[in-house]
Amino acid sequence: MLARLPSLAVRLFTLAAFVFVAACDLAVPSVGGNSGQRIDPSAPVQVALLVPGGTGSAEANAIASSLENAARLAIADLNGVEVDLRVYNTARDAGQASQMAAQAVADGAKIILGPLDAASANAVGVAVAPANVNVLAFSNNTAIAGGNVFVLGNTFGNISDRLVRYAATQGMTRFLIAHQEDLAGSVGRDAISTSIRSNGGTVVGVQSYPFSQQGIFARASAIVNAANSGGAQGIFVTDNVAGGLPILATSLNDQGLVPATTPLIGITRWDAAPQAASLPGLQNGLFAMADAGREAAFRSRYEAAYGAAPHPLASIAYDGIAAIGALAATGDSNALTKASLTRSAGFSGAAGAFRLRRDGTNERALAVAQIVDNRVSIVDPAPLSFGRGGS
Repeated sequence: MLARLPSLAVRLFTLAAFVFVAACDLAVPSVGGNSGQRIDPSAPVQVALLVPGGTGSAEANAIASSLENAARLAIADLNGVEVDLRVYNTARDAGQASQMAAQAVADGAKIILGPLDAASANAVGVAVAPANVNVLAFSNNTAIAGGNVFVLGNTFGNISDRLVRYAATQGMTRFLIAHQEDLAGSVGRDAISTSIRSNGGTVVGVQSYPFSQQGIFARASAIVNAANSGGAQGIFVTDNVAGGLPILATSLNDQGLVPATTPLIGITRWDAAPQAASLPGLQNGLFAMADAGREAAFRSRYEAAYGAAPHPLASIAYDGIAAIGALAATGDSNALTKASLTRSAGFSGAAGAFRLRRDGTNERALAVAQIVDNRVSIVDPAPLSFGRGGS
């Protein structure tokens, strides 16, 4: 049956995995005092933006430009708050990022927005910790979170928590986890497992597969058998539509998995490739996404201002400035300390509400989407705010 794999799945498969930058054996920096620089509420807030420019790579330069554009768009949206934004190129190198961060602090930066890569963000955190400066990194790698480093990227743990809690409202509490054998797969597996167990669910089994077409073909039967024998009500998957997910979904379907009774549940954005919604193996499947209306509004405003679409990461830079601006608007000289940054009400970002946690991770308000009849449908909208409750 595998020989009849739909050409759509084959076309979608690529070894360009979800970008998740390793940060193994990195020290989490610590800060003392009030855990952040004090500001003069009557003066512009000096913010250092660390972007991945300077590598000679057109792609890196495009990302750098988009991040800066989004940050400046956010500054224009601030009401009664002035931000002195100074931009520094890291060349996607941890050493240079550390040097640029030190220079930014010497130039007067009260907080650092960026950099992009986990290793660079960790190096920046270590470099500026003695100066009591906080870092809002663009990474989603929670291995570097903590101390004076906060990650702004949407984390696997935040996504899996949202999906597990929604699934419980549908009577789903027993899950199999299937993950690709790479860093993103391993981190995703652990995040899913933690979410399931912390929310009272049961992990009936964990299955892995080599990150290749043949690896998926070879493991599909075992994954289906494990799901059936364990009584799984859903299969959490870590792969993405630009990677192995189309092949995996099709292979599991060919091996007899019934999506109507045992749907796939994904921690990546399945709408990133609209064609994926037509795959039989993804029908009835669930994934999380930001508020589509807010995303579209941000994209439209960015295009109107700059004449081109924003990079997918651009909204994170907007969010960083939005948070800084909201706190500075309070007129509190301690606006950029950890206590202020982690306020329970959170902030309003480009794609919805978000808040920072004291452990350096974040929580983003997400919608739950389901693929029904080859279309993406929102089955549980993203909450508009966190209110003042929560942790």
